[in-house]
Amino acid sequence: MPSIPSHDFETASRAVLAFLHQRFGFGLWMVTRTEGHDWIVLQAEDHGYGVPPGTVFRWADSFCSEMVRGNGPRIAPDVQSVPAYLAAPIGQQVPIQAYVGVPLTQADGSLFGTLCGIDPAPQPASLVQEQSLIELLGNLLSGLLQAELRQVQEARRSERLALEANIDAQTQLANRRAWDAHLAREEERCRRYGHPAAVLVIDLNGLKQINDRDGHAAGDALIAQAARALRQAARESDIVARLGGDEFGILAVECDSAGAQALLERTRNALVEHLIQASVGLASRAPGSGLQGAWKSADQQMYAEKNP
Repeated sequence: MPSIPSHDFETASRAVLAFLHQRFGFGLWMVTRTEGHDWIVLQAEDHGYGVPPGTVFRWADSFCSEMVRGNGPRIAPDVQSVPAYLAAPIGQQVPIQAYVGVPLTQADGSLFGTLCGIDPAPQPASLVQEQSLIELLGNLLSGLLQAELRQVQEARRSERLALEANIDAQTQLANRRAWDAHLAREEERCRRYGHPAAVLVIDLNGLKQINDRDGHAAGDALIAQAARALRQAARESDIVARLGGDEFGILAVECDSAGAQALLERTRNALVEHLIQASVGLASRAPGSGLQGAWKSADQQMYAEKNP
């Protein structure tokens, strides 16, 4: 057994992948995350496949999806003998003749992702005798992951308490400084664990006209009302911020595409309920561009709605 660092999941994953390559060879070992239709490579020990961390495949195309459903074994020294693996589309995308995979699970038993390896050449049949070792390594990574995700939840609670030092006085929402800090922290978590996330940008319509017509007190009241509407729409775990002037943002953490659409609908409904006219843009995080890219895309969508 290798000596596995226990201080964080990312470092332990790299150590496990390096050990597996040293012991068994294989052209590619990976720690992955499944999220919706996506199969995201979090860590990779790559020797010839050209698959870096952050690569995204379709989960349904993978050998691992067949393994998790029980359609194929956890160790297949020669995939030609496994019909489910022969039919999997990923075999048309990259050369695979040998496969190893075990699930990584969350604390509630649900699937987080997989620890897996592939090689372009068949391997000795005796490889199946190593299944208990590979399952043990998968269980160790799962346990470390579960402990670390609990720490993430505690850290988020502490960060929300610390948010009180970076509050917009007018709305009692997070200010731009707090928004930037939360965006950076959540981007690191998304990169490390493959968490989904989304960004909503909201810009009030007609604030200048209200200020000119009814005075700044009326404009201030509209801004405060908008803040109440956005807090009503957001989940407790989300970050709602005033980004400046009449622009607001919602950072939806651990939020998949369906959850993001639900948030968008709640936001629009809350704004209507509070008699507020606003333009709204939504974007989900993509591994290649991160949360900064999602924020930029949401901002562009908001402006497209404001200026059709």
